[in-house]
Amino acid sequence: MSSLAGVVERSSVVVCCGSGGVGKTTISAVVGIEAARRGRRVVVVTIDPARRLADALGLPEGLASLPQRVPLDLGPDAAPGGELWAMMLDTAAMFERVVRANAADEQQAERIVQNRFYRNMAGALSGTQEYMASEALHELHGDERFDLVVVDTPPSRNALDFLEASGVLTRFLDHKLFKLLMVPTRSGLKVIGAASQPILRAIGRVVGSDVLADAVGFFQAFGGMERGFRDRAQAVTELLHEETTAFVLVTSPHRETVVEATWFADQLIEQGFTVAATVVNRAHPRFGGGTAADAEQAATASEATGAADAAALWRNLAELRAIAESEHEQLGPLIERVDADTLVEVPLLPTDVHDVEALEMLGRHLFG
Repeated sequence: MSSLAGVVERSSVVVCCGSGGVGKTTISAVVGIEAARRGRRVVVVTIDPARRLADALGLPEGLASLPQRVPLDLGPDAAPGGELWAMMLDTAAMFERVVRANAADEQQAERIVQNRFYRNMAGALSGTQEYMASEALHELHGDERFDLVVVDTPPSRNALDFLEASGVLTRFLDHKLFKLLMVPTRSGLKVIGAASQPILRAIGRVVGSDVLADAVGFFQAFGGMERGFRDRAQAVTELLHEETTAFVLVTSPHRETVVEATWFADQLIEQGFTVAATVVNRAHPRFGGGTAADAEQAATASEATGAADAAALWRNLAELRAIAESEHEQLGPLIERVDADTLVEVPLLPTDVHDVEALEMLGRHLFG
């Protein structure tokens, strides 16, 4: 069994990560399809707003902010019970679901979601998307409809923010600024009275009194919900470190992407994670077991016997093998970081991956 096949069969969470443009979204979809073919009920969640996953899965209306069933013909050899679902992260919608899940009642939830500071933060604050992605993972992992969640993360640096998001929230809840903004709630001050306090008034001169009033109003409405957010953040941190959570690193055999993948592998290892499988996408095939030098020798021998056509073919093969060997050399630093036995190469395909048929062809290369 290949390392990737083992990941699909044993994991409850698969996190696909890597730099931009290497095919993470496509690989995530293929992993999901293979898991469904093996009888698993899998949901793929993408943070990528592009339509690539929806188009490839044959969803003309695009992906929604809630999981939707993907109609697939998994073939006669598929194990029974397999299902594929997919969704795209909607940061604002996810934030509202989290608020409503943690609010003491509907009135508290409405005070928060109608607050201007909340509406701006839900759509624009740095780190919100990554935290909401971790919340989506928590929500989907607890959904009884699914036994596997596949997460298509943003490019490497942002994917690291996703892994750290729950810890960042916990640190924010313990930060002096948060505690300061919660003082009005704990002391019973109204928004106007709170904004007139010396320290907050000084902040107001910098950010604007209206912004400050909205912020204080938000934190007054937020009062009592810290525990729920803290508990969920801790649950996500524990989930990411469970043995049934697997990290699949996706890269291409080019220097820039290999450097990024190597850096990300180092970051994962430093944080106590293990790269369960590494996919090298769009690699030039070797066309046989020989080397470029072997093909060049065969070309020279053919020329010596007057077989010009054969010599041209051998020389073309030598060039292709030289490209493949150069790519493999580029992978050296990455192979030093990950287990070479977990590395899977996907050859450069003749067509772009834009439909289910192409996804299935890609799956045959990944899983045999």
